[in-house]
This record gives sequence, C-alpha cells and structure tokens, in this order.
Amino acid sequence: MTFLALMIVVAVTGLFLRFAIEQFINWNIAQGEAGAQDTLKLVSTAIENYAEDHLGMYPLNLSALCQSEPPYIDKAYTQMGVSRGYLLECPVMDANGYSCYATPVRCKLTGKNIYRVTTGGSMILEECTTKE
Repeated sequence: MTFLALMIVVAVTGLFLRFAIEQFINWNIAQGEAGAQDTLKLVSTAIENYAEDHLGMYPLNLSALCQSEPPYIDKAYTQMGVSRGYLLECPVMDANGYSCYATPVRCKLTGKNIYRVTTGGSMILEECTTKE
C-alpha cells in the first residue's frame, strides 16, 4: 500500500467512527430521556392515586407511597437520584401538591430536555441550555 492509500483508509475509518459514536450518544440520550419520562409518569400516577385515596391530600414525601398498605410504588423510587444520565428529584411535596423534575446531569451530553411533572400529572418539557 502506498502512503496515500493508507491515509485515505485512516481518514475514512475516522469519519466512520465519528458517525458511529455520534449515533451511539444520540441513542443513549434517547434511552435516558425515555427512562426519565417513564419514571416521572410512574411517580406522578402513584402520587395522584395516593391523593385520590386520601381525600385529596397529597403525600408529604415519597416514602409515604411505599409505606402505605397497599404500597403505591416500589421502595426503590423513594431514593430518586441519578438514573441513565438524569437527576430525578421531587423538591416540592406537601399536602396541596407536588413538583418533580428530571434534569440531565450534563446538558446536551446525557440529555437534551428537562422534564417536570406537577400536581394533576401535567408533564412540562423544556430544552436544557448549557451555561458554558
């Protein structure tokens, strides 16, 4: 092989790898976003069911959902944290309502959107923006 042919092979291989890695990252982001949305929907449904069974009073924390009989969610959801590149948290929980978030750990790398579910099960989506 000549030097020129070898350089062409290296360039084509590099280009192929670039597209393959980009596709893998996009696939990984899509999986993380789907998981974040599913988890928020599950938690929201459990909270809404709890409120329906308790005369409109929402739980004060996620632990109440797994401590009741029958449990509304599995205990694992009470320790929400980082899952598939998203930070999941419910900073607002009181008897009148709730607000839970799924935020990418690294905007544009682990996720492209911020998801929020609020009282009534409304899912709100906003694009994350980097501060760099």
